[in-house]
Amino acid sequence: MALIKSISGIRGTIGGRSGSGLTPGDLVRFTAAYATFLLESNPGKRLKVVVGRDARISGLMVNNLVAGTLMGMGADVLDIGLTTTPTTEIAVVDEHASGGIILTASHNPKQWNALKLLNHKGEFLSAADGERVLAIAEQADFVYAEVTDLGSYHTDDSYIQKHIDKVLALPLVDTEAIKQAHLRVVIDAVNSTGGLAIPALLKALNVEKIDLLYCEPTGLFPHNPEPLPEHLGDICDAVVKNRADLGFVVDPDVDRLAIINEIGEPFGEEYTLVAVADYILKHRKGNTVSNLSSTQALKIVTERAGGEYFASAVGEVNVVEMMKEKNAVIGGEGNGGIIYPELHYGRDALVGIALFLTSLVKSGKKCSVLRDRFPDYYISKNKIEFSPEMDIEQILKAIVQKYALQPISTIDGIKIHFDNEWVHLRRSNTEPIVRIYAESDMLIKADNLAKKIINDFKDILKDR
Repeated sequence: MALIKSISGIRGTIGGRSGSGLTPGDLVRFTAAYATFLLESNPGKRLKVVVGRDARISGLMVNNLVAGTLMGMGADVLDIGLTTTPTTEIAVVDEHASGGIILTASHNPKQWNALKLLNHKGEFLSAADGERVLAIAEQADFVYAEVTDLGSYHTDDSYIQKHIDKVLALPLVDTEAIKQAHLRVVIDAVNSTGGLAIPALLKALNVEKIDLLYCEPTGLFPHNPEPLPEHLGDICDAVVKNRADLGFVVDPDVDRLAIINEIGEPFGEEYTLVAVADYILKHRKGNTVSNLSSTQALKIVTERAGGEYFASAVGEVNVVEMMKEKNAVIGGEGNGGIIYPELHYGRDALVGIALFLTSLVKSGKKCSVLRDRFPDYYISKNKIEFSPEMDIEQILKAIVQKYALQPISTIDGIKIHFDNEWVHLRRSNTEPIVRIYAESDMLIKADNLAKKIINDFKDILKDR
């Protein structure tokens, strides 16, 4: 598998010949490039970098190489060990660090690992900063520290608890109401660091009974780690068998949250953000943001509450940027990513769980009934593969011309609105594909809309 380099970091598969994946040499090169970028951004200052990792099998090896390289570049390393992506983001801010590196390939399978790069705010690098890191890595002209200037190495395994304490301190999190509800909750942590963080959080929230499913942080994922409905059969069965009130599923680095209702059905990853936003907006009038490929249900919920909804380009850094610009009280992505700025600007399953549970118990309703309060929309996700000789940009321009009478956004690819439906076309930065997302109030209608656009592609190709 080829190495994938992007502005948000570097990822690839572990093992194989040099140049075929994420090798030790690549880890050293990109870590040194990141440290060089931090030195450029902090002239004359001693660097401090926070490093955290998920439970992947390759994590310790990657951690040692990254920490050693940072020290070799003269940076002091705070290793917070097995942790979550949002916890690492919080630690960067609390430690007044120059930046942070999260060692996780998120929802990718176990053979993958990655470096996710943070700035001093505990947020992902901007596009310009990410491009600068890639350029430095390409040049590979690093200046390592002299022996008397090598960085130090320290560990701190207390940050998950610090993260939990910050969540509990939020005014809209009500642990007493949760206690009075006598909840039984099942958690699937896909044998990664959610198994350390989520049970501890649920206990602190006063959940009465917690059933653990795949909560040993071994890195041996028992199923595909992306929290999509087709991968969640075990927890759906466990919720019904245990007569639980609901279940929570997180991905390996715990920044995405999926919910299972009391009858063992997925709540819908698009509706994690919608439900939490609905609760927040009942208490704090304001704006919301999600990306262009997320459900329009958030727009409806926001406008009902008297706020204004905004759509950003796809990518967490883009959502965060627009949230700041529009002073949003809540935002995120339709993949189950909750960004609650009162805590921090990063997708965070821990705060999502705390806010959702508070909303659920205060509503006095069962999880399935709570879902029924929101408008029903369904997203059909498709893709078109293309060969290098195809002029995709010209094809996309032809699509725009064909639908010129419809409202169209070109912020990120092409998004075309059709009354109560939309379709979003985005060219991948890492694969020779165009992703096509379509949403309607029925899945078959969303599928048909996506098929119509795919047929448009084929017709345009025939004419060229």
